[in-house]
Amino acid sequence: MKKETILTGRYQGSGRGFGFFIPEGAQSRSEDCFVPPHQGGGAWDGDTVEAVLGVEDPREPGRRLAHVVKVVERGNPTVTGTIRRLNREVWLRPDNERLPDAIKVTGRVQVRDGEKAAVEMTGFGGGVMPPQGKLCATFGPAGSRSAAVEAILYQQKIERQFPQEVLDQANSAPQSVPVGALHDRMDLREKTIITIDGAASKDLDDAISLERVGEDWLLGVHIADVSTYVEPGSTLDEEAFQRGTSVYFADQVIPMLPVALSNGICSLNQGVDRLTLSCFMTIGRDGTVSDHSVVKTVIRSTQRMTYEDCNLLLGEEDSPQKDFLMKTYASILPMLRDMAQLAKRLEARRKNRGSLELETQESYILCDSMGRPVDIVARHQGQSEKLIEEFMLAANETVAKHLFDCHRPAVYRVHEKPSQDKTDTLKAMLSPLGYSIIQADHGSLQRVLAQARGKPEAAAVSMMILRSMMKARYATENLGHFGVAADYYCHFTSPIRRYPDLMVHRSLHSLLDGKAGEAAVKKLSKSCERAALQSSQRELAAQTAERDIDKLYFADYMHDHLGETFPAAVSGVTRFGVFAALPNGVEGLIPVETLPEDRYEYDDLHMSLTGERTGTVYTLGIPLTVVCVAADPSTGRVDFRLPGREEVPAKEKGFSGDRGDHRSRRSGGREPGKTPGKKRSGRPAMHVPKRGKRGKKR
Repeated sequence: MKKETILTGRYQGSGRGFGFFIPEGAQSRSEDCFVPPHQGGGAWDGDTVEAVLGVEDPREPGRRLAHVVKVVERGNPTVTGTIRRLNREVWLRPDNERLPDAIKVTGRVQVRDGEKAAVEMTGFGGGVMPPQGKLCATFGPAGSRSAAVEAILYQQKIERQFPQEVLDQANSAPQSVPVGALHDRMDLREKTIITIDGAASKDLDDAISLERVGEDWLLGVHIADVSTYVEPGSTLDEEAFQRGTSVYFADQVIPMLPVALSNGICSLNQGVDRLTLSCFMTIGRDGTVSDHSVVKTVIRSTQRMTYEDCNLLLGEEDSPQKDFLMKTYASILPMLRDMAQLAKRLEARRKNRGSLELETQESYILCDSMGRPVDIVARHQGQSEKLIEEFMLAANETVAKHLFDCHRPAVYRVHEKPSQDKTDTLKAMLSPLGYSIIQADHGSLQRVLAQARGKPEAAAVSMMILRSMMKARYATENLGHFGVAADYYCHFTSPIRRYPDLMVHRSLHSLLDGKAGEAAVKKLSKSCERAALQSSQRELAAQTAERDIDKLYFADYMHDHLGETFPAAVSGVTRFGVFAALPNGVEGLIPVETLPEDRYEYDDLHMSLTGERTGTVYTLGIPLTVVCVAADPSTGRVDFRLPGREEVPAKEKGFSGDRGDHRSRRSGGREPGKTPGKKRSGRPAMHVPKRGKRGKKR
């Protein structure tokens, strides 16, 4: 008898009894396996499991069946949701619709019905036993955006408040630079050095200077020397390590370091002495860095510039405001113009070597004094934003190569080349649009982007290429950065808000201070390894929180625009519907049930829905006109319809709002294991498992 092969992977639930098994290392959705009802082995969405693969699914050629034999690790140690009191019992209805309908809250519970809360799981149920958990946090009324924000932060382990010991340590830092701190530093306080940031920024961690040296430029990138104030192993350091990064959303920031440091002694504020690490680069007319040095310095920022003012100064249009700014900043205007010229040469050199220029959508949420979103606008880079980006890229590359050449432990920012599976998927997606590649190398991808530039499908092509990329991460091994086509790359320029940058500074300090002993290097190497892993994990948590919280603000904003019509473009396609994005970045779902009457066939490889009768194709980048028919600020769900189809069909209870593998008969797929009358989507009511009724729990 042939022994069954057991694979490890992740279980993706559906909330409808069935699920999917995604093997470790899977590069495309074609490798996912369907887990029929009652074959999930008690696994929940997000669990790490062991599964046995079966035969090919007869109802969906190309997809294999699987059944879960063991739950290796639970993916939901805590669950957020809404409290429901039924008789004398307290239950939590999870926010994640892929989880069970209800979790019994045990112990003494002081919580109101309808509150948003979190429970720590104590049992995942089985047989007649319901899943159980202990109340560990409450966030306020479940229908409010504020409660939803706090629940997301809690789920991602992002703390707003600092422990008192950490605050005390930060507050004990000097508020000015003591004379004794200057003895081994290059004094740049008489040099013209400026900062350029957003008008609302308070944590200014980078400053720049530029001088002519014959035919070359001497570019100085001066970064706040945070490592001087955050001692390794201190309570302050451990807190920064646990946070990993600052978190930004709407009009709020949750800093990695207390404001006494981030906005105080570490911030490169105008007119005050600040300790810095400076990277000086000698750059030729072709944008090549011919020489460099990294030194400990002290600076005194000459001007606190804003992106908005710099863009006016460097722009072609004349205005009274520009005239005023030119008089105000007359002393630094020649340097600003030189900076703009140098930035263009750095950009040209970067593009020539293969750096990818992807069109990505960033949105800026404008809030009123009460924190309510009043507008959402697309964020566009001006000359000053590009200038700062180019200078920071140059410094990051130079420092990474410096540390590598000196054989010092470091935390690198690595971004690997797309895998062959991702390349094959990209080929298949580009082909219907008339684009072809042989390999996903820099030249091929740049050609496709250049060919698509200015065409209606340009954004879709950028999105396809972006999705084919590997995820950038932190590592102690220098693997280069594919996206910017750099052989050496690290994050050096933002130590106030990123822990890996702080570790790079410590590596530089150990080099500059001559700490090259074996014991010191070994200790630093272990710290870098620990920081690389933690920083990658916390970056992902921050990105997830920022994305999910932005959706809440988007929905809050759209709630005031119900019934209005907007231009949009298809941003995602699934079996259960089409996602459409507005020019400002707001995304909503058009359920397949509301599309013009037809039988729609879903093509996973090309991400398209095609009507069998009409031949209508919905795929990435297709322009649409949509009507906003629903928006829920407490969940972030936005619902669109095509004009003329604003009425919601009676059978439609809502939608899940995520991109799970929900299926629809109208999309040409099937809904395995669906029980009539128990459609999960929308969750109009909470189903509490009954005692003594085997099989009632779903």
